[in-house]
Amino acid sequence: MKAGNKTGIFEFTLLGLSEDPELQPLLLGLFLSMYLVTVLGNLLIIVIIGSDPRLHTPMYFFLSNLSVVDICFSTTIVPKMLVSIQTENKAISYMSCLTQVYFSMFFPILDTLLLTVMAFDRYVAICQPLHYTVIMNPRLCGLLVFMTWFIGVMTSLLHISLMVHLNFCRDLEIPHFFCELTQVLRLACSDTFLNSILVYFMTGVLGVVPLLGILFSYSRITSSIKKMSSSQGKQKAFSTCGSHLSVVSLFYATGIGVYFTSAATHSSQKVSVASVMYTVVTPMLNPFIYTLRNKDVKGALGRLLHRAASCLC
Repeated sequence: MKAGNKTGIFEFTLLGLSEDPELQPLLLGLFLSMYLVTVLGNLLIIVIIGSDPRLHTPMYFFLSNLSVVDICFSTTIVPKMLVSIQTENKAISYMSCLTQVYFSMFFPILDTLLLTVMAFDRYVAICQPLHYTVIMNPRLCGLLVFMTWFIGVMTSLLHISLMVHLNFCRDLEIPHFFCELTQVLRLACSDTFLNSILVYFMTGVLGVVPLLGILFSYSRITSSIKKMSSSQGKQKAFSTCGSHLSVVSLFYATGIGVYFTSAATHSSQKVSVASVMYTVVTPMLNPFIYTLRNKDVKGALGRLLHRAASCLC
């Protein structure tokens, strides 16, 4: 392949988490189990919300969207990894790799923005309770979700539109278990300055700004809760925010963990292991957090199981 000749590229090689043959069956079983739990758990959340009229509120509308995103994000990465382990074929085509790059950016952006929207929803519910139904009307909720998807689509397209003009002329081995943007950029032999600037800029805008929005919302929420005279009211307010705060903490903690691991070490294996928490574990844990810590969801789950048992009888 000639230097700078992109047309000669047919595939990349994903090195995965480990090349030890003895670990492959363990990795296959582990990630297959985690993927099934992720899909079934998030599907259960969607079914619970859709089947119970009491949960047809803005907060659970956003939660169902978050569950859809978690399923799609996990599906973008894990099935290909499982096939690679099972078949011992680590190759991924150029177009498939670009597609994976696109969606591995797209769905985390949606996660970030949806968590921010959910924080705004909690702010309105607790700080403006008398105006909640007026402010968080179906039109605004639909618009907020549309904007999150629009921003995710356009941002990811912008990254990909710059990537398709790159030439790759090095050893096309990606030391990761999926086509992660920065790892693919390192294989390019053409100038990636604009790509790197866009990565840093978008990471700042879509990482820091939503986090500041979430922190601002919860600072106002905390202030409002402190002013409540009823201990029951305080407990109810905290319970409605607890699940969301747990998911936000898990999402940002794992994301920041991957970032600092990448910055602090040159070990691709350590970066890959850290990425597992962000890409696989977090989407799997979200349904558990919302079912175990949320009384409304647990109540709806109980009613759903009761109806299912009645139908079987």
